[in-house]
Amino acid sequence: MSESEVSVPLAVRLRFGHAAVQHLAREIGVDLLHIKGSAVDPLLRPGGYAGSDVDVLVRPAHVAVLDRAMRQHGWRLYSSFENGSPFGHAQTYLHDVWGYVDVHRFFPGIRIAPDRAFERLWADRREIEIAETGCQVPSLTAQGVLLVLNAARSSVRSKPDVRIAWHEAPLERRAEMEALVADLDAPVAFAAATGALEHYRRERDYGLWRIVSQGGSRSAEWWARVRAAPSLGVAIRVVARAPLVNVDHLAHRLGRRPSRAEIVAEFFRRPARAVREAWQGLRRVGASR
Repeated sequence: MSESEVSVPLAVRLRFGHAAVQHLAREIGVDLLHIKGSAVDPLLRPGGYAGSDVDVLVRPAHVAVLDRAMRQHGWRLYSSFENGSPFGHAQTYLHDVWGYVDVHRFFPGIRIAPDRAFERLWADRREIEIAETGCQVPSLTAQGVLLVLNAARSSVRSKPDVRIAWHEAPLERRAEMEALVADLDAPVAFAAATGALEHYRRERDYGLWRIVSQGGSRSAEWWARVRAAPSLGVAIRVVARAPLVNVDHLAHRLGRRPSRAEIVAEFFRRPARAVREAWQGLRRVGASR
């Protein structure tokens, strides 16, 4: 580092990242809600954990507009919707100054249509200042629900979120959260985080949330994704994508874009890995009997 350079703390950079995305969104007329990290109310995050990236939930009809604008203003695509997660909910961008931004087109666990879900959350939004920039955030009740839903697919680090946002919440707020979960049709994911998942064994997405929250093989996750699909068309698309190589993940693992030969090698490695996982699963079942 030269004498003219200054190391900026991550928490500070993230706040400026929120402000940068908000400024751009305002310029191009895009509606978005800042979620997680620096946008979370201190009542729900007393420790003030800021996360490692900026997260925004965008009005679905505005996603393409924001995508074009971000690419034009120095953000480059790091991970696509298709390859980012089992849910295909977020696209990650990287900026040399502002760092990582996750653009959510919907939030995993919410089963009503993304445009309806966004409108429901947008209706109760409020504004806070992040880096002296007015940013729209969900209501306190909605923030609690989103933290719990996020914890259903997160590491142990998120478990305090469930404790504070749900188990220790005042009874009135818990009632409001339950009503919002019903409005968003998000009971299975919410139950996966709060310890009541077994009440939803008959739901089509039970298996997926069981694997996401408790762990499981990659092949089992794909089958759970097929069963969780809301329509035959979506299920067919999931099946069609299953054999394909996640080029984004392979690039991150290698630290560079993979060559065509490396992609082909990974393609043939995947079936062998699936067979090995299935065999190990059968052995574990046999050993437990």
